[in-house]
Amino acid sequence: MNGTPLKQIPARAIEWALPYWTRGEAGRRTPEDLFRVLYLGWLAAFALKVLGSSWDVSWHFKWLRDDLAPPHLLNTVGTVIAVALTIVHWYTGYGVDRTSSRLIVWGTGVFLIAIPLDLINHRVNGLDITAWSPSHALLYIGTALMLAGVIRGWYVGSGRYAGISGRRRALVLGGLFAFFLENAHFPELQQEYGVLELASWDRGQPYAEPTLLEFAANQMGRAVDRAMVLKFSLPIPDVVYAVYAGVLGVAILVFARVMVGRRLTATAIAGVYVAYRCLIWPLLVGGGFPPSAIPFFFLLAGIGVDLAFLVPVRYLRPLAGAVLATAGVYGGLLVQDRVLEAPPYAPEAWPAALAALVVVWYAVEWFAGRRGLTAAAAEDRIAAETTITAGSAPSREVASETTPETTPETTSVETPAPAAVSEPRA
Repeated sequence: MNGTPLKQIPARAIEWALPYWTRGEAGRRTPEDLFRVLYLGWLAAFALKVLGSSWDVSWHFKWLRDDLAPPHLLNTVGTVIAVALTIVHWYTGYGVDRTSSRLIVWGTGVFLIAIPLDLINHRVNGLDITAWSPSHALLYIGTALMLAGVIRGWYVGSGRYAGISGRRRALVLGGLFAFFLENAHFPELQQEYGVLELASWDRGQPYAEPTLLEFAANQMGRAVDRAMVLKFSLPIPDVVYAVYAGVLGVAILVFARVMVGRRLTATAIAGVYVAYRCLIWPLLVGGGFPPSAIPFFFLLAGIGVDLAFLVPVRYLRPLAGAVLATAGVYGGLLVQDRVLEAPPYAPEAWPAALAALVVVWYAVEWFAGRRGLTAAAAEDRIAAETTITAGSAPSREVASETTPETTPETTSVETPAPAAVSEPRA
């Protein structure tokens, strides 16, 4: 829409989009410009949700809850975009296969159900500062399902377009996994903010406003004292923090490395997340909000994951990788606790975290291989579709070997909508 006056952009956008608004089954052939716009919309939606949620957790360690607080409103804008995109995918069938569509629809449904449940929970039970509550968990689970659907949709669909280079496919896929890591790690911000909240009380300068502390104390039925602040700030057992990050967080980095297939994938994703936390930290603190500990150990865990993929024996990789990544998590926390500040993490629990990660790593690689969700499978699928487009379709035997998940939903060749007015770039 270059050269279009600002006031005419909404009308031009509607004019561009209306021809695509037709009912269709998931997996229909999607014009490249529409595919780009859909996934650019998802990136914008998740970016707004991340910004809103980052602000929100800091807000709740300072003031009493407010349904119309600015971070809630920012998060809501991202949610509205996500719901709109979900409706588009579900109704038109563009931009997703059946599995992607189902994941997105179910994720959006769970998220939307969780919102009123969370509001009711707060009305009935009052303050719910912990990020680990059931109603909050539904929000994370819904977002995770949405992200899984979008990740699969981009992974399956982006390779069909010559205008989307391999590097761009990898960058967007890595970015979506960074959002996935942020969403999965979000509950642990409870401990990352809580440890500094307790330290501020011990200094005699609590970050939380007196009204928030008094409300929490009244809800607990006790005076405002250190024991109350401890329960308010760090209600989760110490063992949870490192085990959760060292198993689920690292598993996400492993899955990303398998799907993207680039050498520094895990390190880059961990680095992007840590860099984001470092960037948002001074903005929040400068705005008068409480600070948090930053999970620098994820950088070491990401390096451990990438190093593990240099092991030539595939069946030894999860064991070697689990050792490296667990050492990165617990070693990084040990150093961070001495040099800066780290949440309580129960260092004696590392053998349990190591054993769990070995099992989960094997499961991730097995699942990705079985479902055709590896970088090699993506390249085979792109090559097969390119061959078909060129007019020399492979034999059934070749197709079954190169595209293990080829279904009608991924090979549909419906006639696309009329040409778009413009071709925005993702």
